[in-house]
Amino acid sequence: MPIQTLDIENFESKAENLYEAVVIVSKRSKQINDEVKIELSKRLEPVIAKNTENDTVMNLDKLDISLEFEARQKPAHQAISDWLNGDLTFRYKEDN
Repeated sequence: MPIQTLDIENFESKAENLYEAVVIVSKRSKQINDEVKIELSKRLEPVIAKNTENDTVMNLDKLDISLEFEARQKPAHQAISDWLNGDLTFRYKEDN
């Protein structure tokens, strides 16, 4: 995957400052990563639970699932795309 440049002014324009934009995108990236981990665990659970006499079959199934997840867009890239497309919303916690 080649390196892509990012227009910082466009990135920052959707928040009050660059730091705020980076924090918002990083928190969303962590959320996406957690969702992917849960999905991967759910997909691997039946494969691992199978009692197969041939470990090669199980390893091939695990490999197929792992390759599918590796081919997906990385969480940070997805979060940045969501941010730049305006698909990401945020709010501040209320001080009590």
